[in-house]
Amino acid sequence: MFLEQRRDEMKVLVCYFSASGVTKKVAENIATVVNGDLFEIKPVCKYTDEDLDWNNSQSRSSLEMSDKSSRPQIEKSNINISNYDTVLIGFPIWWYTFPTIISTFIESIDFTGITLIPFCTSGGSSMEKSEADLRRAYPNYNWKSGKRLTGREDSNFINNWLNN
Repeated sequence: MFLEQRRDEMKVLVCYFSASGVTKKVAENIATVVNGDLFEIKPVCKYTDEDLDWNNSQSRSSLEMSDKSSRPQIEKSNINISNYDTVLIGFPIWWYTFPTIISTFIESIDFTGITLIPFCTSGGSSMEKSEADLRRAYPNYNWKSGKRLTGREDSNFINNWLNN
């Protein structure tokens, strides 16, 4: 349904933040399936392996996720959001929800009137908490149900998800 409705409509934008490359791979696959544009949410200061050590309570990611007001800086974008009516936003699950860098991105653009579809990558955590947290943090936006992906899904799986 989603893809059939897209044929003569505005373009789709697939935005993603990827720390290890898995979310990037998924986002590229989604962009190919929907014939959409791809945009990487890039932190000004790239995350190192030490930054991502969730076992270290003093690692950068641990500190950011323990402070929900944290807004890691992202590189400036020149996205003309008016070219899109649907934006998919992808991220890895951190501490059972979306990383705070996603808040930085969402708060940098006015998504009023745009359909937002989240997707996440995770080996085990579900999408439900992330979706609820996004809806609670940004209640004025038009959120559609998202999907947790592992990075092993093929184009047919992505196509079926977006059409159902």
